[in-house]
Parts: sequence; structure tokens; C-alpha cells
Amino acid sequence: MSDVADDLRTIVDQAAARLLAMSDADASRPRAPGKWSPKQIVGHLIDSAINNHGRFVRAQGQDDLVFPGYDQEAWVRVQRYDERAWADLVAAWRIYNHQVAEVIRAAPASERDRPRPQHNLDRIGFQPLPAGEPATLGFLMRDYVAHLQHHLRQMLDG
Repeated sequence: MSDVADDLRTIVDQAAARLLAMSDADASRPRAPGKWSPKQIVGHLIDSAINNHGRFVRAQGQDDLVFPGYDQEAWVRVQRYDERAWADLVAAWRIYNHQVAEVIRAAPASERDRPRPQHNLDRIGFQPLPAGEPATLGFLMRDYVAHLQHHLRQMLDG
């Protein structure tokens, strides 16, 4: 899985440089009425990193891939990411994802590739996996990177 870890680090480092080219004022502006601003999206990505880091670690000590979800809107609102300094948010996001990449890299293949019949990735996954289909930690790790890339496209290509 070192390829996924390396890809994650590369994606994050390249995106961080592009994100930092955005002014604080532009990062504070919602993309459209009712949509999150880049600050709020990066805050959401920090929350995603925190939650998935815990999932990746816990999964290596349990027989299922069942994890609590979280209210993404509430997490963004409560933490008031829209009021934070843009450079600080990007730095926190970058550093936390470096940690996530190292957890991915360190996961032994025996844990990463072990099929887990019981999971809730049909409810918490970015690219949901049907409930009856066995899941792997490797799937969840790749799903995390896909989710991150989706939000980067919203900010950088939209």
C-alpha cells in the first residue's frame, strides 16, 4: 500500500502549494449560495483525516469495518473553519495527511487485504460498498484518497 501512501503525500503536497496561492479572502468565499467555502472544505478534509486516521488504526485490531459516522455539517460549523487563517488550515491539513499516509504505509498486508464481511461502508463510504459485499481496509484507504481528490477538484478545478 506504499503506492497509496506515496500518492496521498504527493497529492496533498502539490495541492497545498496551489491552495496557498489562493488569498484568505478568496478562501473565505463560498463557491455558490449554500455551498462551503474553500476554508470550510479544507476544514471538512481535516475532519475526514481525523476520523479516517482513527478508523485505519482501529481496523487493525478488530474483525469488522464498522465505524461511527459523524455529522459533517455540524463539525464544520462548530469548529468555525470559515473564521480561521487560511495558511494555518492548509498547514494543518497537509501535516495531518502526512500522518495518515504513514498509517497507510505501516498497515501490514494481512490486515489491509483481509476481507471483512461485516462493515458499514455502504453508509459511511465516499464510494459506498454494498452491505453484502466483503470489505477490506485497503478499500477504505483508497476510498479516503478518492474523497480527498473529489474535494480538491471542487476547489482547484471548479
